[in-house]
Amino acid sequence: MSMMSEFKEFAMRGNVIDMAVGIVIGGAFGKIVSSFVADVLMPPIGIMLGNVDFSDLAVTLQAATDEGAAVMLRYGVFLQTVIDFLIIAFAIFLVIKAMNTLKKKEEAAPAAPPAPSKEETLLTEIRDALRSR
Repeated sequence: MSMMSEFKEFAMRGNVIDMAVGIVIGGAFGKIVSSFVADVLMPPIGIMLGNVDFSDLAVTLQAATDEGAAVMLRYGVFLQTVIDFLIIAFAIFLVIKAMNTLKKKEEAAPAAPPAPSKEETLLTEIRDALRSR
C-alpha cells in the first residue's frame, strides 16, 4: 500500500474529519470569546476599577533605549487571556453537561420488551385454540 493511499484512508476516516471540524469551530469560537472579553466584558470592569484599560497594564522591566524597545511585563493582556480561557472552559463544561444529561435520559428510558420467541408464540396459539373449544 503506497504512502498516499494510506494517508487518504487515514484522512477520510470519520473521526479525523470530525476532529478537523471541531478544531475549526473551536478556533472560531475562541475568536468570538476573545472579542467578547476584550470588547464587551473588560471595558465595564475597567470603568468600575477607575478607567483601567487591562491591555495597558504592564510593568516596565527595562526602559526603552536608543538601541531597543522597552522590556515590559504585560500582565493586563495575560489577565484578559485567563478570562478568555475561563469563559471557554465554562462554555465547554455546559455543553458536556448537557450532553451527559441527554445521554442519561436515553439510558433511563425503558427498553421495549423483547418480542416473544417462536416457541412462546406457538404455545400461545395452542392455548387460545384449546380455550376456544
